[in-house]
Amino acid sequence: MSRFIDKLKQASQVISQPMGFRAAQPISKLRLLLIACLPQTGVDNLVDYIAGADAGLLPIAGLSSGAKKLKEIVRVVPGIPWGGLLKDNCRGGIKQLVQADCDFIAFPANTSLKLLADDKVGKVLVIAPSLDEGLLRAVDELPADAVFITSKQQGEHFLTWHHLMSFKRFSDLLTKPLLVSVPANVTADELQTLWEVGVDGVVVDVEIGQPAGRLRELRQMIDSLVLSSKHKRAKIAALLPRVRGEAGMLITEEEEEEEEEEEE
Repeated sequence: MSRFIDKLKQASQVISQPMGFRAAQPISKLRLLLIACLPQTGVDNLVDYIAGADAGLLPIAGLSSGAKKLKEIVRVVPGIPWGGLLKDNCRGGIKQLVQADCDFIAFPANTSLKLLADDKVGKVLVIAPSLDEGLLRAVDELPADAVFITSKQQGEHFLTWHHLMSFKRFSDLLTKPLLVSVPANVTADELQTLWEVGVDGVVVDVEIGQPAGRLRELRQMIDSLVLSSKHKRAKIAALLPRVRGEAGMLITEEEEEEEEEEEE
């Protein structure tokens, strides 16, 4: 089983203390995951650049060359799970990547089904923000472990309200963990907002010339956030309608709570 997928699922759960003489109190294990995406070329002092990340992601254009580079990276930074970000032109099986200790694969929707027949790696489906609602709902029924929203950025990359609307739309329609791309200069307020709209992990590009300690700073920033499980409860409520009254109308838990507040 993929270590990264396990991390992703555990990071959005709230567990309780064992039952005893005292009432069980919830223990928050919520955590916004930080994934470092490497550039196509090598990065000197890789350990310093990656420090603070929960996982690493390596873009892979060719399976053979990608497996070779991934194996070297895993040897240098073995403490976190590493995945491969497949390009559109990848063909063949991923046995080479598995042998190179690849923990998970992020792949576009036009990837051959044969390419991902191996169950030893986690599967992250990469989709564009423009995917229509019908296909988006179908994604939740597919055997992928998580979803990664990515889009090409022109010039300086910064988060906008349009990004936020897109992420919220995906979060409302999916129960799978949600990953999104964010710039390295993302702020604490932006990270807090991303969590509140349902984002489970952020992918940050490691740029050549970027300060080596930037991911460590982001890790400290994320750890200082006050995270609630509201975004997960909202997803579940949207998928669990209830029957109301004699008319047999379907309502969500959120609508029911709003009605109770109005009655009070």
